[in-house]
Amino acid sequence: MTVAAVVLAAGGGARFAGPTHKLTAAFRGRPLVAWAVEHALGAGLDETVVVSGAVDLADIVADGVTLLHNPSWTEGQAGSLRVALDWCDRRAHEAVVVGLGDQPLIPEEAWRRVAHAGARPIVTATFGGERRPPVRLAREVWAALPVTGDEGARALMRRRPQDVGEVACPGEPADVDTLEDLARWS
Repeated sequence: MTVAAVVLAAGGGARFAGPTHKLTAAFRGRPLVAWAVEHALGAGLDETVVVSGAVDLADIVADGVTLLHNPSWTEGQAGSLRVALDWCDRRAHEAVVVGLGDQPLIPEEAWRRVAHAGARPIVTATFGGERRPPVRLAREVWAALPVTGDEGARALMRRRPQDVGEVACPGEPADVDTLEDLARWS
């Protein structure tokens, strides 16, 4: 079974009032999104995919990463997830592990644990008992995911709780949405 790591990094970052897009803002000396991509890539899954949209990430994304563009990024996260799933379908991956580009403190180990946990079609990481990305989605649930709006796996997990497994993970799931968040976690 092949599993792809998917980093969703297409949003506009509307709550971030900095001089640059939040994903390109300096976080511990590097662009914020570089951390999430590095950890996803470091998990050693079969392919690492990044979906961009509002900002060009070509100069930030590491070699060996598949960079896709969501031209409809303003329509919400579901569309970016669909771009990734369509790609992964063509590549014959059996599952994806989806994380967010604005969560720089999710370590490689969390990506690996989610990728290899349990037999349920949906597996979510937990941090201190709280469900947060990354989330593994088996191919069998891809068609049931929303295709529009600003939710992806979360909506599916609410509708199909019997299909959801959890795995405790190390790391800090905070996402950086504002300048204050950036300062707090830097």
